[in-house]
Amino acid sequence: MIHYHGLPITPATAAARAVNCGHAFVSFQHPEQLSLAIDVCQSFAVDNGAFSAWRGGKPVTDWDPFYEWVAELHRYPSFDFAVIPDVIDGDEAANDALLAEWPWRKRAPWVGAPVWHLHESLGRLERMALAWPRICFGSSGEYAAVGAPIWYRRMAEAMDVVCDRDGRPVCKLHGLRMLNPDVFTRFPFASADSTNIGRNIGMDNAWRGPYTPPTKEARAQVMRERIEAHQAPTFWQREHAPIQTGLFAA
Repeated sequence: MIHYHGLPITPATAAARAVNCGHAFVSFQHPEQLSLAIDVCQSFAVDNGAFSAWRGGKPVTDWDPFYEWVAELHRYPSFDFAVIPDVIDGDEAANDALLAEWPWRKRAPWVGAPVWHLHESLGRLERMALAWPRICFGSSGEYAAVGAPIWYRRMAEAMDVVCDRDGRPVCKLHGLRMLNPDVFTRFPFASADSTNIGRNIGMDNAWRGPYTPPTKEARAQVMRERIEAHQAPTFWQREHAPIQTGLFAA
């Protein structure tokens, strides 16, 4: 599984420690460290920034600038994929319209990965998994809290749809905001991302004791090593999900 660490991370020296010879996730809303990702990463993926814009109260309505950005980036050797624009709180028709609008839909489907939101129907998930080489899972609606009991139950239902009877995914799966070992070690993800490093290296109260890393660069390295020490399983096994082990009772 590829571990994508979200940028930007401050300072830039800590960002370099977090993604050097690794993998970065760059948002269209915050592209200031894109050049760093291109220079030092094995690969990078780009997010459309819809979640950040929506959370800020200014949802995106014109996606042409994002399409132009991807048109340039997708020819870079280290580019992996772009998250196709989505409407965070929209209905399935609104999101399907954005998929139909995606410029690379037919000629280069690997360029983009659509988002299936957990509050959407399992039927839409099945259609997307059979039509695209990679899909992203986005936590939304009543399933917005990653790792909550209801969230795990919904993810288990989704895995039953996108995996065959041997537990093999029918396409590559990416977990948006799911780069927590407690989460991604339970699902057969090809990749996942989060901004955990960027959000935590500056929280001094979270780093205590005589062996606390003295710098943000060292903290970034520690967090990266701890996250990347874990891998996603190759196959989906429902009995390993928290809802089956009793960690989260129904």
